[in-house]
Amino acid sequence: MQRRSLLSLMASTAALSALGLGGCGFALRKAPNFAFTTLYSGLAETSPLGVELRRSLESTRKVKVITDGRQINEAQVVLDVLLDQREKVVLSLNAAGQVREFQLRMRFRFRLRTLAGKELIPATEITQQRDISFNESAVLAKEAEENLLYRDMQSDIVQQVMRRLAAVTAL
Repeated sequence: MQRRSLLSLMASTAALSALGLGGCGFALRKAPNFAFTTLYSGLAETSPLGVELRRSLESTRKVKVITDGRQINEAQVVLDVLLDQREKVVLSLNAAGQVREFQLRMRFRFRLRTLAGKELIPATEITQQRDISFNESAVLAKEAEENLLYRDMQSDIVQQVMRRLAAVTAL
């Protein structure tokens, strides 16, 4: 008897939880909707951030990214990249003057405009930074960790740019 009442209590709790989540507007994240279907980007082919951003935009299957400057007139909007920079700054040294800690930084500044020059997103800078310790006896491992941290910062920046591009409502 007690077991049956416990099971019915658990079932009703689960049902109420599901009803509550549905009522609060909870939904899984969907692919963003953009106000444009073609975008020109002058990002360098060698820029890792540019490659990831281009892939993210094209993976939505809603935006065609144009990279050829001769086809710029086919684009509805232009993504001007003003700065794409990686920095590595020494944070601390040990008593012998050897580096103990670095700070890795990524800075990305961009703006979005129409071909006519109407500014949709003014010049915006996104920065990311991570601290990393350094050990002379594990140089290869620290180099791999550094590359992993740069990739993580790059992915964060790309997601922020995607959200800002999706926030544009009218051309």
